[in-house]
Amino acid sequence: MTSIDSISGLFYTQCREIIELAQGSIKSAYPRTIQTPFHAILVTMGKSKNAKRKPKAPDTTIVVNKKARHDYFVEDTFESGIALQGWEVKSLRLKKVQLVDSYVTLKDGEAFLLGCNISPLDTTNTHTIADPSRTKKLLLHKKELAKLFSATQQKGHTCVCTKMYWKNHLIKCQIALAKGKQSHDKRATVKDREWNIDKQRIVRQANR
Repeated sequence: MTSIDSISGLFYTQCREIIELAQGSIKSAYPRTIQTPFHAILVTMGKSKNAKRKPKAPDTTIVVNKKARHDYFVEDTFESGIALQGWEVKSLRLKKVQLVDSYVTLKDGEAFLLGCNISPLDTTNTHTIADPSRTKKLLLHKKELAKLFSATQQKGHTCVCTKMYWKNHLIKCQIALAKGKQSHDKRATVKDREWNIDKQRIVRQANR
């Protein structure tokens, strides 16, 4: 019976012969090409098999308001905290939220998020009054509030929530200062999005 050592030796010899033949062909075609030593090739092959892929960064996004990007030109963005109740935090962990009809209003030097619908979980305490569309206070610095208030006084400008996400153990909102799009602007946005989808499909087909 052939021993393991003899099998390993045979495999090593066959690999060496194949690589030497390949190197000979390259050397004859390209005389000035620097040849890689045989043992270096084997080491590289071993490393490539054992190389570990870098883990992907965790997705911290809770929800994205795609309609806002379609209806508005986003001119500036701000990171805002948000005052939430306990049941709302639990629902947001499972992404039970919609921002489609949401908007931000500024009143008495404070900012509030309206139209943000958070669906309560079935396990929510029955003694808790869970209002899915409750008005939520946004936590911004005074300078940011002043800038938003001044900008929204201009014609065609408004303030919307474009995204909610986790930052460490806190929930944050991305508040955007935006300007409304005209109908032809919206059509151009749709065309650009469709063209980007077509480009991605063409690239995938070309790489097959």
